[in-house]
Amino acid sequence: MMILLNIVVCIAAFFFMEFFAWFAHKYIMHGVGWFLHKSHHEPHEGFFELNDVYVLLFALPAIILMYIGSSSWGLLFWCGTGISAYGISYFIFHDVIVHRRMAHGYRPRWAYMKRLIRAHKIHHKNLGKENGTSFGFLVASSKYDVKPESE
Repeated sequence: MMILLNIVVCIAAFFFMEFFAWFAHKYIMHGVGWFLHKSHHEPHEGFFELNDVYVLLFALPAIILMYIGSSSWGLLFWCGTGISAYGISYFIFHDVIVHRRMAHGYRPRWAYMKRLIRAHKIHHKNLGKENGTSFGFLVASSKYDVKPESE
């Protein structure tokens, strides 16, 4: 029974992180934390940008939870694992697939992946702090669906 609870906690933490990421992106990154996030909405040289500081800040709770929970493989460990799984998914989607910070030949075929990429690209059309749209990372409204070329 404990294994099932650990799995549920891990999955719940993963899905909670999409809400947290949306909230943090809209109200922190495009709010008081704009001084860091601004670098992500502007052209820049090199691999890293000031916005990458958020990776460290958002990883800390997961690391702490996993460390505290590791002595007993308790719920805190699995909560941290779910947060870490979200962070890995976010990195792959956002940094690798959308922003191509690592070279690859992936071309999305799945309609939902196309929707996510389109929503994120529309988010980046606004270069400023205000009036942004589509703050989620792994969830996007159907209004961002990519229409088939025959329409």
